[in-house]
Amino acid sequence: MDYDLVVIGAGPTGLFAAYYAGFRGLSMAVVDSLPEPGGQVTAMYPEKMIYDVGGFAAVRGRDLVQGLVDQVAPWKPDYLLGRKAEKLESVEGGLELTLDGGDVLRAGAVLITAGIGEFTPRPLPAGDGWLGRGMVHFVPSLAAHEGQHVVVVGGGDSAFDWCLALHPVAASVTLVHRRAKFRAAQSIVRQVQELGVRLVTDAEVSRFVEAPDGSLTAVDVTVKGGAEEQLRADAVVAALGFTADLGPIESWGLEIDHRAISVDSTMATARPRVYAAGDVAAYPGKVKLIATGFGEAATAVNNIAVALNPEAHLFPGHSSNVE
Repeated sequence: MDYDLVVIGAGPTGLFAAYYAGFRGLSMAVVDSLPEPGGQVTAMYPEKMIYDVGGFAAVRGRDLVQGLVDQVAPWKPDYLLGRKAEKLESVEGGLELTLDGGDVLRAGAVLITAGIGEFTPRPLPAGDGWLGRGMVHFVPSLAAHEGQHVVVVGGGDSAFDWCLALHPVAASVTLVHRRAKFRAAQSIVRQVQELGVRLVTDAEVSRFVEAPDGSLTAVDVTVKGGAEEQLRADAVVAALGFTADLGPIESWGLEIDHRAISVDSTMATARPRVYAAGDVAAYPGKVKLIATGFGEAATAVNNIAVALNPEAHLFPGHSSNVE
């Protein structure tokens, strides 16, 4: 299969890049190891509100993704989801990208928008064996926790985000953190405190308590100093962060800087015809925001268009001028 551009990563940056590639008249495919478009937003926080995307006072994660999918739809990208990019080779006139399973895509250029790469949630030791039967790492649907007693474990932004999101639907929300201080921004900690969510600090979940029917009914918490307490719990959200790596991308001859790919001002990497944008791209002064990724995607695609056709203009004009 031949394309002008293959985008690796179907998160917000990759979807916007695909839209912009279509706007520039480029044929494209979008590859992602996840089974749905949206990247980390879909996999990790589809129900959370996002506050730093221009034009939206607040937008739910899944709604932002749907808007991006709708935006690119007229350009008919080929989505190759649930597929992992394994090998990248330079060939005459372009690149060949080999996917797991052996399929080979030929492209004039490749744009890597892989976010943080493959991510693995950090485990909650006491929850071993409970994943999917009372414990989750992310909340795909708030409605699934309606009327439940929920215990959130963690002290970072994600843990407090889940408290804010779950509070209106759950019967109760309690946060347990092993330290007295939180990693989350003070503003979000204050919001959670003002809602009356109980914060149990200097404490760890030591045991999941099973009901006679096999469901989760409570968790035992050990507080610093040895005191123990049992919290009612129908569900536990283990928001302990995650580890990430770039997988096969690290072997593609790119300059890697702290699990990110070094790029220049055109978003080009150290390898010809290979570009990067979004959280996976690194340069001095970088600020990792979805809004930043959108701008980088447009910069990358415009420069790719010129690289593929030197007679093309770098700036094609505003999309609002096109009818």
